[in-house]
Amino acid sequence: MSLKHFFLAIGLIVAAALPARAAEEPPLALARDGYFYVGGRLTTVKDKQYMTGQMYVEYRIPARQTHPYPIVMVHGGTMSGTNYTGTPDGREGWAQYFARRGYAVYVVDQVGKGRSSYMEETYGPTEMADSQNSQRRYIAQEKYNLWPQARLHTQWPGSGGLDDPSVQQLLQSQIPAIKDFTKQQFLNVPALVALLDKIGPSILLVHSQAGAFGWPVADTRPDRVKAILAIEPNGPPAYSVEFTGAPDYFRQGQLGLVYGLSAYPLTYAPAVAAASELSFVRQDKADGDGLVTCWLQAAPPRQLPNLQKMPVLVLTAEASYHAPYDHCTVKYLEQAGVRPTWIKLADLNIRGNSHVMMMEKNSAEIAAVIARWLDKTLPAVKNGKRADAK
Repeated sequence: MSLKHFFLAIGLIVAAALPARAAEEPPLALARDGYFYVGGRLTTVKDKQYMTGQMYVEYRIPARQTHPYPIVMVHGGTMSGTNYTGTPDGREGWAQYFARRGYAVYVVDQVGKGRSSYMEETYGPTEMADSQNSQRRYIAQEKYNLWPQARLHTQWPGSGGLDDPSVQQLLQSQIPAIKDFTKQQFLNVPALVALLDKIGPSILLVHSQAGAFGWPVADTRPDRVKAILAIEPNGPPAYSVEFTGAPDYFRQGQLGLVYGLSAYPLTYAPAVAAASELSFVRQDKADGDGLVTCWLQAAPPRQLPNLQKMPVLVLTAEASYHAPYDHCTVKYLEQAGVRPTWIKLADLNIRGNSHVMMMEKNSAEIAAVIARWLDKTLPAVKNGKRADAK
């Protein structure tokens, strides 16, 4: 074999080993990228001082920043910021998608997770999701049918089996999470507030478990949160739901979101001094087949005045375990005087997605839905001014 053919063969082998479609996009032009930490403080444990409460933040500032507000991306559950910086089959993630479209992007690792460090003495014990949990909830949910819409799932970028390279990538990316969900909220909300105080007015994108952080962050800094992108936010309000499969599918769980949308205090009007002053009632029946029966505030409902100050998008996938109950979150917000835009992807003929839509085959198509909503809601900069400026 000639030297030329040898290097050609090596090139083909290397190309075959690269993630699928990794080179579809041209080089990403950035003014700068890097990282920093926010929210840390020194804590004394057994007469020694340690840094705790810190949150890792990485950023991408596009060379041509055409949108006035950056997007802060907060991952969910057993994940990290890698949810937004790539996909299990090697494509670019939502961080690159929005940077290419002129947004500065800040991607965090939640407090106590990933590069944000973990300390058991201050954060408490952790728990790790097993591979079966991921299979049931989004990778191969159609095989388990624990909720009515699960069978509609078609968008995982692979076979869904444990030998699927995309599945292995996702499982390798999962990390232990602080076991106490309430503690997670009380750790992450102040860190996210510190981030907004540092970078200024921003768009807050929260997924899944991080939804319980998003509402109190916006409530605490309504002048800094210019829009909330609630991508299947933690829910349903007040009481959790467990999925049992046919015939009943749903079983009511515990009261966990004691402030309705979060365990972290929210500003209600009339004001409440404690969560116990809120009263929740269950609907007489579900709003439709395959839907959870919602818990809402007892009449007359208190308002959430600070969450009325910014536009809110709630985005729901067709096959996700959120499909049976995201309507409850929307109803709760509306009852409290918030006017969210609710986009169900199936209404746009975007079908078959699970809860981890940012990792699935059509993730860019879904990002485009979010981008179009933002274009209408918070227009880009033109000639040095926002497009909607007078």
